[in-house]
This record gives sequence, C-alpha cells and structure tokens, in this order.
Amino acid sequence: MKSVLYNQNGEQIGKIDLNEKVFNQKLNPDHIYQVVLYYEDLKRKPIAKTKDRSEVRGGGRKPWKQKGTGRARHGSIRSPLWKGGGVTFGPGPDKFSHQKKMSKSARKKALEMVLSQKLRDNEIIFLDQVKIDNPKTKIAENIIKNFEKSFPKISEKKILIVLTKKNEKIKQAFGNIKNIQVCSVNSLNPYFLLKNKYVIIEKQAIN
Repeated sequence: MKSVLYNQNGEQIGKIDLNEKVFNQKLNPDHIYQVVLYYEDLKRKPIAKTKDRSEVRGGGRKPWKQKGTGRARHGSIRSPLWKGGGVTFGPGPDKFSHQKKMSKSARKKALEMVLSQKLRDNEIIFLDQVKIDNPKTKIAENIIKNFEKSFPKISEKKILIVLTKKNEKIKQAFGNIKNIQVCSVNSLNPYFLLKNKYVIIEKQAIN
C-alpha cells in the first residue's frame, strides 16, 4: 500500500509504503462514537460536591437532653436526618468521576480506523520532514500555503501536524496560527484526528 510523499515546498518527491493494518481498516461508527465519548469525558472535571455532617455549619451542641423529653434522642441538628443537615454518601471530587473505561487496544483500533478513513478521503499529507530553524509564524504559514495546489483551501481548514518527536521551534512557529495543532506521534489519539480536517504526518513518525 503506497501514498504520495511531499516536501515542505508542496512538491511530490516520491512514494511511501504504508502498513495496511494501520491505514486500511474499515470504519465502525459506533466504535468511534464510544471513543469520542471517552476522550470528551477525560476533559470533564468532577465539580459535584455535597457537604457531610462534619462540614455543615452549626449543630455544635446537643439539641435537647438525652432523656426525659419524650422525644427521640439526637446529638446534632446537622445529622443527615434533619433538614439542613449533611448529606449521606453524596458526590464529591474524590468519590465521583465521569471517566469511562476503554482498553488500550480499543483506542488503538479507533486510531487505525480514523487514519484509514482520512487516507481514503485524501485528508492526510505525508511529509518528508518538518524543518524550521527560525521559529517565525510567517515561515509556518508559507509551509501550509505550499500545499494549496494539491489541497485547495487547506489554509482555511483545521490542521493537525504530527511530528516524530517534540520540537519547540516548530511548535512555537505554528503556535500563533489558530487553526493548527501540533503534537508528537506519542501523543496522537483518534480524538485529535477527528477534531481536524487535514493531518500532516512526518515520514519517520509513521514507523
């Protein structure tokens, strides 16, 4: 399985071999939906919080004496039995989490599915190398504009750039362009791919 390999000038410089196990998977929409929910839930912070009887204000003294009143014995008006009292087994940041469970293999399978679909839709650009010596936004913009002939209006779309390893100069150069996201291949996940229209992947990152 082969695809076109480009350089930074937007020129086709050859072909690249692709692993069919990664780039030729059938899309399963239900599986992708579950993966999206998983990554969306990772971003949620558990803010639900109730106070237990030790956190509710007041109730420092016994409401009435233990015996002789004919009423039930009570130790505090902040007991969960009382209105305005603490909540038993209520939610809290340490007790409650939105996070769903999903195996590593399921996430890997989703990554392969999304990569395969994007390749079929001609939304992946395989690049020989991303090289920026001077981290200037103008240089980064010109790299993207070089692909306008092969990918019309690419500059107007959301783009994910996948590097072989972290590079602060490249990240800084693209950092001021609002529709571009940069990540290393170790951080790549299907959610990043789905959020962006086009994906630019360095040749060495494919391995």
